[in-house]
Amino acid sequence: FLSMNKPGLTPGDIQRVIERLRNFHGNDFHALHEIHTAMTNGLDKFYPEGKTIPVTVDIIDFENPGNNIFRAVNQLSVEYKDHGQISTRRPDILLYVNGIPLCIIELKNPADGNATIHNAWEQIYIRYWRDIPHLLKYSVMACISDGVNTRLGTVRTGYDHFHSWKKFDGGEEIQPGEMNDTLSMIRGVLRPEKFIEILRDYVYFQDEDYDKEERALVCRYPQYFASKSLKRSITDSITNGSRKGGTYFGATGCGKTYTMAFLARQLSMRTPEIDSPTIIMIVDRDDLQKQAETLFTKSEHFLNLGAVEIIKSRNHLREELRTRDSGGFYICTIQKFCDRKDDPIGEINARKNIICFSDEAHRTQIERSMSIHFTDDKRAFVSKSYAATLREAFPNATFAGFTGTPIQATVDTFGPVVDRYTMDLAVADGLTVPIKYIPRIARVTLDREKAELIEEYYRLCADEGATPESIAA
Repeated sequence: FLSMNKPGLTPGDIQRVIERLRNFHGNDFHALHEIHTAMTNGLDKFYPEGKTIPVTVDIIDFENPGNNIFRAVNQLSVEYKDHGQISTRRPDILLYVNGIPLCIIELKNPADGNATIHNAWEQIYIRYWRDIPHLLKYSVMACISDGVNTRLGTVRTGYDHFHSWKKFDGGEEIQPGEMNDTLSMIRGVLRPEKFIEILRDYVYFQDEDYDKEERALVCRYPQYFASKSLKRSITDSITNGSRKGGTYFGATGCGKTYTMAFLARQLSMRTPEIDSPTIIMIVDRDDLQKQAETLFTKSEHFLNLGAVEIIKSRNHLREELRTRDSGGFYICTIQKFCDRKDDPIGEINARKNIICFSDEAHRTQIERSMSIHFTDDKRAFVSKSYAATLREAFPNATFAGFTGTPIQATVDTFGPVVDRYTMDLAVADGLTVPIKYIPRIARVTLDREKAELIEEYYRLCADEGATPESIAA
C-alpha cells in the first residue's frame, strides 16, 4: 500500500514506518488506543530520509477505499509463551487492511449445543486478550457469531455491549430468520468501504487520560443511521436557511447520548460546509446534564471541537459564547433561557455555524411552550417560550431535536423526523422489555353518608365560583 500510494517515501522510509507500527509500546488498552489513533489519523511525527520537517503518514486511504488492500485470513496461528512453552492460538478470521489486522471474528458451530455466542465472546475478551494481546492491540473491532446470531463490538467491550446490525444503507430493516444476522453484518458493516468508515468515525474511545477505565465501544446501527441522517439534514438546513436541522425519534434503548457524540464528530470533522461549528447541547433536567457531562467531558479528542464546558449560569453562557468564533461543545439547561423582564437574554452570537442539540424535544424546547407567570403585585403575564428566547440568543443557529415522544409541535420547531428507532425495534433488539397493558375494572363502593359528603363538597365549590367544567374534571 505504501509503495503504491506514497511515492514520496523511499524503501527505507517504508521499512521504518513498518517498524514503528510493529513496535508500539505495551500490549495493553493504552496501546490499543494509540494504534487505533494511528490507523485513523495517520502515523505522526515521521521524518522521511533527508528531511527535517516531520510528516504524517496515512496508513489507510479513507477517501478512496479502492486504494487499500483488503484481506480476510482464516485460522492464522499466533504464537505465545505459556509457562515458558511456545503455544498457539488460531482466531477463526482476521480482517486485514493494508497488512494490519483490524478486526477479529470468532465463530461457533450452531449445531453444537455447548458452543454459544457467549463462548465466542469469552474466547476474545478473556483468552485471546490474555494470551495474544500482541495481536489484539491492533484488532480493535470484534465480531462474534454462531451462524444465526451475529454481533459487533470491540475486543474490550463487555458481552452486553455486543449488538446485531439490522439495517442497510437503503433503510430496509432485517427480518428475523436463519443467517439474516450474519448477512446483515456482512452487508452493513464488513463491506470494505463501510468497514473503514466505521473504524474511523464510529469506534469510540475516551480521552487517553481515562484509558484505565478501558472504555472502547463501536456504534450500534440506530446510532450510525441517525447520525448520518441528521448530519445531512443539518447541512441542508444551513444551506437553505431554514435553521431546522430535523427531528430524531429515538425510543428507549436507542443510545441517544452516544448518537449525539457520533453526530458531533461528523459535524466537526466530516462536514467542511459548516466550518468548525460550535455545538450546544440543551437539556431540561439536571440529571440529564450530569449524564451528558459524564460522557462528553471525557471525549474532547473524539469530538475534535476543543474544550467541553458545562454552562453554570446565564452570565457564564454570555461570557463563553459571545466572543467565540468557532469550535467548542457546551452543555446547558434550557432554564438558562427563561424570559426575564429584569434580564432579557438578548443576542449572544449570530454566527450561522452554531448548532443546538435539543434533548427531550417534545417538552420545554418547543416554540409553543409558553407559560403563565405572576409579578410581585400578583399580576399575571404570559412569558415567551424557552425556545423563542433561545432563538433570540442565537438567531442564525440550527436546531436539531431528539425525542422519544415526537409531537406535532416538535416537528414544527425542529423540522421533520429524519430517522427513527421505535419501541418495537428496541424490544426486538433486546434493549428494553415490552410494556403490556391489562385493563381491569376497579370496583369502588361508597356508603350513602360518604357519597353525600362528596356531593356537598362539589356544591360548595360551585357556590364559591368553580365552573361546571372544573367540577367535572
